Amino acid sequence: MKNLVVLTGAGISAESGIKTFRDADGLWEGYDVMEVASPQGWKKNKELVLDFYNQRRRQLLKVFPNKAHYALAKLEAHFKVDIITQNIDDLHERAGSSNVTHLHGELLKVRSTFNEKVILDWKDDLKVGDSCEHNSQLRPHIVWFGEMVPMLDVAIEKVSKADILLIIGTSMQVYPAAGLIDFIQANTPIYFVDPKPNVKPSENLKIYAEKAVTGVPKLVKDLEKYSKH
Repeated sequence: MKNLVVLTGAGISAESGIKTFRDADGLWEGYDVMEVASPQGWKKNKELVLDFYNQRRRQLLKVFPNKAHYALAKLEAHFKVDIITQNIDDLHERAGSSNVTHLHGELLKVRSTFNEKVILDWKDDLKVGDSCEHNSQLRPHIVWFGEMVPMLDVAIEKVSKADILLIIGTSMQVYPAAGLIDFIQANTPIYFVDPKPNVKPSENLKIYAEKAVTGVPKLVKDLEKYSKH
């Protein structure tokens, strides 16, 4: 089976009702991003940060995967599929995808501030005073601005072995995720699904200039035909 690697961003989750990360003025649903997504913000006001992610978590538990998530899961019948996502939701997993790498962390997990390898599943609100086995405060299992991206090396290795690359719902302009495309082998076919593509088609690049919920099912049908040749 061919290795098919999928890079996904906020655009695929937006169509399930999850707000995209931030708009042009650097706000995230009315919050200053640096106040709620940086080590400095956490140090300054833990309650604000926890409340912000508690709201996101509650919202996530009320939404569902969409047609694009389900279409990608179907590809596992024809390819060895690795999804690398910038999203912190679990919609790929809920749709049935088996191999998902989260570059920016996971909203339904928390981790110890004493030992970052102590990671717990978490669906409730997280409060000041909730602690790990070492009696240290738990924090969202999210990669904040200025922090290392621990899954980056895993993602690079997967991209470097891709026979086919799909890019969905992301402009690929946010680093370090944007740098992943530099690791694909020469002449690897790339399929790009975005309603406002910022690239032009070429011999190795095919563009589906539409939203993920319509573009991805079309792309998956085309790839299923391709897999039979």
